[in-house]
Amino acid sequence: MPENIVAMVRRIADGGRLTAEEGRRILRAGGAELGWILAGAQQLRETFCGEGVGLCMILNAKSGQCSEDCRFCAQSAHYRTDAPVFPLQSAGRIVAEAQRADREGARCFGIVTSGARILPGAELESILEALREIRATTSLAPSASLGILDAATACALADAGCVTYHHNLETARSFFPRICTTHDYEEDLQTVRTAKQAGMKVCCGGLFGLGESQEQRLELGLTLRDLDVDSVPINFLHPVPGTPLADTRPLPPMEALKIIALFRYLMPDRHLTVCGGRGRTLGDYQSWIFLAGASGMMVGDYLTTSGRRLSDDLRMVTDAELTYERC
Repeated sequence: MPENIVAMVRRIADGGRLTAEEGRRILRAGGAELGWILAGAQQLRETFCGEGVGLCMILNAKSGQCSEDCRFCAQSAHYRTDAPVFPLQSAGRIVAEAQRADREGARCFGIVTSGARILPGAELESILEALREIRATTSLAPSASLGILDAATACALADAGCVTYHHNLETARSFFPRICTTHDYEEDLQTVRTAKQAGMKVCCGGLFGLGESQEQRLELGLTLRDLDVDSVPINFLHPVPGTPLADTRPLPPMEALKIIALFRYLMPDRHLTVCGGRGRTLGDYQSWIFLAGASGMMVGDYLTTSGRRLSDDLRMVTDAELTYERC
């Protein structure tokens, strides 16, 4: 490994921070240099996260008719797509899906709803009931992704046993107005702070391949580091017919791997999970996510698209001589 990369990896492993210029170098890397950078990312993953791969599953608990205009989203009411539309599923159904995820070896289970936020009332009460039952009957660490969060709702979720609140920033502040105009970026940042203040962990990441620049990928990573989030989901655009980004070409696999590596160098001790779009973007390179520094992956189906068979993902983990972890 070249001395400059060795020194960078050693410094970060000893508690140092990746600089912005080093981040740019990672995103520009190619050839043998990229190979060494990926090796360093793997070393950092092993140092801070070990050999275990965390598996998470989500449930699309309420789908469609979202008032937000996110240009990538199949569930936005602003676009005509084939995404399913249904109201909040019952607490019993949510719990049953969580119990299935527990049996299949998931590490965490996320309750995801469409819409800008969940307001106090019957829907929130049903979600709180489900969270309490999941904590009582499974070994899972339940999470929720319910949109913009206020302090009272955050405290109610934490009291009901929600371990982690999931809320993606999606992209850099400088690029966000080109992706969503129906709420301000600061609302997303405040949601992260509100969840943390309520005592929940925060799972917060982004979606790549929206047309953002390399500099904006770095900008998002630096923002997440400054927010001190607990885990980072990394998603890649899966273009959906009917949305404004329907004709966007997927990122090349090596670009996707450089993004994963960048985030490992930026946040070496945090859990990095590769989630939506990995099949379409990475193709035959899916197992390389671990070489690039990922410590987890989402398994099963995504919100509006199908995932791989669980057996295929578990075999990929064991073929990489890793183990998959439960909570």
